[in-house]
Amino acid sequence: MKRLTIFSFYRFQSSSHRPFLSLAVNSSLFFFRRCISHGLSSGSTNTRPFPDYSPKRPTINDSELVQRISNTIKLRCSEPLRRILKPYESQFRSDHLIWVLMNIKNDYKLVLDFYDWACLRRDPTLESRCVVVQIAAASKDLKTAHELIHKFWAKPKLDVSVSFTHFADRLIYTYKDWGSDPHVFDVFFQVIVESGMLNEARKLFDKLLSYGLVISVDSCNLFLTLLSSTFDGIDMAIKFFNEYYEVGVHWNTASYNIIIHSLCRLGKIKEAHHLLLQMELRGCIPDVVSYSTLISRYCYDGELQKVLKLIEEMKIKGLKPNAYTYNSIILLLCKTGKLSEAEVILREMMALGVLPDNVVYTTLIDGFCKMGNIQAACRLFDEMRLRKVIPDYITYTAIIHGFCQTGKMAEADNLFHEMVSRGLEPDEVTYTALIDGYCKVGEMKEAFSLHNQMVSMGLSPNVVTYTALADGLCKRGEVDIANELLQEMCRKGLQLNVFTYNSIVNGLCKSGNIAQAEKLMEQMQVAGPHPDTVTYTTLMDAYCKIREMAKAHNVLREMLDRGLQPTVVTFNVLMNGFCMSGMLEDGERLLKWMLEKGIVPNAGTYNSLMKQYCIRNNMRTTTDMYRSMCAGGVVPDNNTYNILIKGHCKARNMKEAWFLHKEMAGKGFIPTASCYSALIKGLFKKRKFAEARELFEEMRRHGVVADRETYNIFVDMNYEEGNMDITLELCDEVIENCLVAKPKNEDT
Repeated sequence: MKRLTIFSFYRFQSSSHRPFLSLAVNSSLFFFRRCISHGLSSGSTNTRPFPDYSPKRPTINDSELVQRISNTIKLRCSEPLRRILKPYESQFRSDHLIWVLMNIKNDYKLVLDFYDWACLRRDPTLESRCVVVQIAAASKDLKTAHELIHKFWAKPKLDVSVSFTHFADRLIYTYKDWGSDPHVFDVFFQVIVESGMLNEARKLFDKLLSYGLVISVDSCNLFLTLLSSTFDGIDMAIKFFNEYYEVGVHWNTASYNIIIHSLCRLGKIKEAHHLLLQMELRGCIPDVVSYSTLISRYCYDGELQKVLKLIEEMKIKGLKPNAYTYNSIILLLCKTGKLSEAEVILREMMALGVLPDNVVYTTLIDGFCKMGNIQAACRLFDEMRLRKVIPDYITYTAIIHGFCQTGKMAEADNLFHEMVSRGLEPDEVTYTALIDGYCKVGEMKEAFSLHNQMVSMGLSPNVVTYTALADGLCKRGEVDIANELLQEMCRKGLQLNVFTYNSIVNGLCKSGNIAQAEKLMEQMQVAGPHPDTVTYTTLMDAYCKIREMAKAHNVLREMLDRGLQPTVVTFNVLMNGFCMSGMLEDGERLLKWMLEKGIVPNAGTYNSLMKQYCIRNNMRTTTDMYRSMCAGGVVPDNNTYNILIKGHCKARNMKEAWFLHKEMAGKGFIPTASCYSALIKGLFKKRKFAEARELFEEMRRHGVVADRETYNIFVDMNYEEGNMDITLELCDEVIENCLVAKPKNEDT
């Protein structure tokens, strides 16, 4: 079979195609199989021959004019055509173009110059355009051939179906005598594919096959890519791929990757994996893209074990995972809360010489921020900039949101201004994160100032923005203003949702207006949206905090009666209520019941119980509970370690406290100020001065502010040792942090 050679001078952009309508993929399968069974080699008698070229004959007068023009441009080729052909302009017609081209076709530059001159004076005929395209292809100038065809399809009000038929026929008609270079059909196929004419592309493929020509695999890949760019076209692309393999198209690795990606988009991961296995049997070697595409889909489906198996296969085959591969795995681990494992993958990636990009770092930073570990997020953010990986507005927004969630508004504000100074434009999400942060710390003036700035920037506050503002107002007891804000939302056409109402219920509860919160819930039951699990859990939490456990039980009962399922947060609220009320036995019974019912507790569930046992100095029960928690697959959080360390310090179990601190640091958590102080004072009492000093310096490096008593220990120690510079430096810190400014990083 005579095949077109592969080339890739085009640039494909999927956004340039028009919407895909339909493609009859099965229409000529029988014809293809019949052709293949009889043979389609260039010498086969079963293929159609290309027609002989027989143009219109010129008159005697036309022949004389064509001869004069041909001689003039050949003899005076160094002069501008517009000057030397001036005498012939009035007599020149479109028909003359082809007749002149016959005389000069061996001088490619002259052909292009004359064609450009002619086009400025008369619209070229379709036949003459095809002739020049043939000459360009034969001269290996495929870029010009591509441009000449593309200009034809760029004409306004073009009847695509009719024009395609005419163009294809003219190109076939001029092929034999004007070029005979099969690349010309590859170029034509690419142009119509890039123009979104997928039906016509398929017709051209069929037509050329009858002449014994097969479009190159690169051009077929372009067709597959465009076809699979919409969900409607994916099935068609898969059928095209399967059918043309059967009739002899030798697909390459890029072809398989397109179909594997298409199958993964459809969620057909088993079929995609099977195709990967089939590649080698069909003579194609899977590359890093093949594996990365599968890995990405398995990560999306949460299939970590299959991902790890594929990574091992890649290593055996000598394939090096790329940033895209690792990012998929890191994203999966972050989604499942396995941030420590995700960072291990990052370090492995870097050890193999794969440099993490902005996306990888941002994924990890966002994951740590959502877990509340802002210190680890900041460490990665600093590392990112140190490695010259430029953070974008998404990176900044993630870490700004993390600071806002932990109430560190000064740090969030500094990052916001740094972001703007670097020319990055904040969006609605960035502004809303800051507004929500200021609302949470009760600084409503700053929140509304940001709201006004946001509007002046042309950004539209959304439901989340207004919900944050309403929540902040309710927490300050300014319920009437919050209601006015909600009315403004309605006037702007924003639909109040259950999240908005939940925020107001939460604000009312936080400000002590529980009766008003209950009244609002009654209105929700009547007018909608109906209260959900979060609404009831919020009200339960309010009653638990004022130790009204009977009323909290009633709310839970009403919630269950309405068919709403409690979440682990609901049970944590109840657990916290029991513990705060000193009802530890009830708390233990609740934990046992949760485990029996298959309700998986989280770190917060255990933290409430462990905190109370630590307060009672019952470290044996606390330790047993911690071991049970870990054995059950519950990952300790920052609060877990702070509770345990302070408990062991109080019980003077400094060895256990020191071990837990090391474990905590290994997971990227940073102790609170009170936790550091407990450790330092405990070690100091045990006369472990070196360890106490090490912790104090670590505390200062992390920016955690010590209390005055802790500062006094080291001021006295350094003074006695004669370290006056350090002594004076610590005295300045005491004045700045403990006497002048409000201490940062206070325990809540």
